[in-house]
Amino acid sequence: MNEVVGRDDLLLVTLDTLRFDVAEELAAAGRIPHLARHLPDGRWEKRHAPGSFTYASHQAIFAGFLPTPAVPGPHPRLFAARFGGSETTADRTFVYDTPDLVSGLAAAGYRTVCLGGVGFFNRRGALGSVLPGLFQESHWEPEFGVASATSFEAQVERAEKVVAGLEPDQRLFLFVNVAALHQPNWFHLPGATRDAGDSRATHAAALEYVDRHIGRLFAAASSRRRCFTIVCSDHGTAYGDDGWTGHRLGHEVVWTVPYAHFFLENGTAR
Repeated sequence: MNEVVGRDDLLLVTLDTLRFDVAEELAAAGRIPHLARHLPDGRWEKRHAPGSFTYASHQAIFAGFLPTPAVPGPHPRLFAARFGGSETTADRTFVYDTPDLVSGLAAAGYRTVCLGGVGFFNRRGALGSVLPGLFQESHWEPEFGVASATSFEAQVERAEKVVAGLEPDQRLFLFVNVAALHQPNWFHLPGATRDAGDSRATHAAALEYVDRHIGRLFAAASSRRRCFTIVCSDHGTAYGDDGWTGHRLGHEVVWTVPYAHFFLENGTAR
């Protein structure tokens, strides 16, 4: 990462609440072709989330604690704040002297931009301002939020405008919190109704919706130079699994998440 930071642009996409089992099944079935073409060997990596709900998980992610491989470690991290005694900071880790990755990248010359999705990024109150407040520039509007059936399309359109407005030599760290998979998501499945509510099937349909538009995001992010990209979930969510519903709880479907990182070469097509 010490070679990547300063040379490439960086893109971090959190697919909010995406379950590993759903992501894995859709990739195997060819239902998310635009994501799958960039996954190593076409497969998601199984990891453990650093938190069981959006706020906690993103605080950890922005501190350099990305989802951890779901096998015994230790696992060296890509990014880490300088911290005495850290067992997961290695020679290839990008180490920064600020308290969080966002400010660490800003100190390295990056323009840091947040495209919020769920309520923890909406700046409508003190709590919703903490995470976007880490960035030099942040965007949120109702069209990006959980109640919008076209939320990801709106976020992608804003990302394209952000990238187009940058000076050619300005490095970019772009973060996108994708709200489409979060409840409510019933409207992404044709024939589903509000009364029937959300389900594992509507969750899967929401991921298919994201996949149909993520090529535009990848194209924008790599339009100026190579882009190191991380796509992952911040936590999963339960749909009646063993009697559990939702997240901020300790069920396996909440703690187990999909993860991938890869390079988008300059000029990646939609």
